[in-house]
Amino acid sequence: MTDTSHDIRTLNSLIATTLDSVDGYTEAAKDAENSRYAEMFTARAGERRQVVTALQGEVSRLGGNPEDDGTILAGAHRMFLNLKAAVTGNDDKAIVNEVERGEDHIKAKFEDARADTDLSPETRSAIETAYGSVRQGHDEMRDLKHALQGTN
Repeated sequence: MTDTSHDIRTLNSLIATTLDSVDGYTEAAKDAENSRYAEMFTARAGERRQVVTALQGEVSRLGGNPEDDGTILAGAHRMFLNLKAAVTGNDDKAIVNEVERGEDHIKAKFEDARADTDLSPETRSAIETAYGSVRQGHDEMRDLKHALQGTN
C-alpha cells in the first residue's frame, strides 16, 4: 500500500489556504463600495469554492479526511482587516490591496506545492489544475491593484 500521508497533508494545507481565500473574497465583496468589484469578488469566491471541492475530492480519493476549516492565521488577518477598516474606512483601493496581498500568499503556497517532487503524479495533477484558477485570480487582482494605483 502506498503512503499517501504527505499528499493528504499538502492538499489539506492548500484547502485551508483556499478556504481563507473564499472568506477573504466574501468579506471583500461585502465591504466593496463599487458593485463591479463586489460582483468580481463574489465570482472569485465561487471559483475558489470549486477549487476547494476538487481538492477535497482528491483527499477523499486518497483515503484522507478533507480539511473544512481555514487557517488560524486567516482569522488573525480578518481581525486586522476589521480594525483597519474601522480606522481607514472601506475604501475600494485598500480592499483591493488587501485582496491582492492574500492572492500573493495563496499563489506562493500553490507554487511551493507544485515544486514538491515527493507528491504523487495524481496529486500533482490536481494541484496543477487548481493552480490555474489561483494564478488567474492573482493576476486579475494584481492588474486591478496597479490600475487603481493610477487613480486618486
